Amino acid sequence: MTPDRASTTPASEPQSGAQTSVFEGLWRAHRRWVAAILLAHMPREAELDDLLQEVAMRLARHTEGLHDEASVRAWLRTVAVNVARTAGRRQKVRRAAFPRLSTDPTERAVTEGNDSRVDDREEGERALAITRELPEEYREPLLLRAVRGMSYRQIADVLGLPVTTVETRLVRARRMVRERMELDADETASKRNTAEAGGT
Repeated sequence: MTPDRASTTPASEPQSGAQTSVFEGLWRAHRRWVAAILLAHMPREAELDDLLQEVAMRLARHTEGLHDEASVRAWLRTVAVNVARTAGRRQKVRRAAFPRLSTDPTERAVTEGNDSRVDDREEGERALAITRELPEEYREPLLLRAVRGMSYRQIADVLGLPVTTVETRLVRARRMVRERMELDADETASKRNTAEAGGT
């Protein structure tokens, strides 16, 4: 005997509602570090919110197949990296087709005035730009720590690494960023001195 519509609809609604609840809980728990992973891999021109939405949509479609915390983290990290890299490939195509329309957010930074807030913002933008140029093994933990404020243990869980490895990579990543910023500052000062000497 084939069940009628009245008998099947109520049974399906609680299941759908339960899946929605599971999805919302998972997304609330993992959204912040997923954003940092996207930030570590996405092109500068991409919109973080757009990529987060794409990851969320994929999670909504696959929630039923994720059964434990470890598998959720591993799956989300893989999806986030793939989404970010796909955005990067799309951006390369756009730049090739419309080279004059491609822009870099760092090029739009305010460059006039002596307001310390402007200087701080420029320094922060430069540090972020340098961080995003680091090798992946240093870029990811540093962004998870600096941008999302995650503990060493949380970073280790997300990346599937020992805590000691996370600590070592963070030390090296910070040193690389600091050395690069110092080098850039020296080059800027040298160019300024050369320009001033030429103008006298």
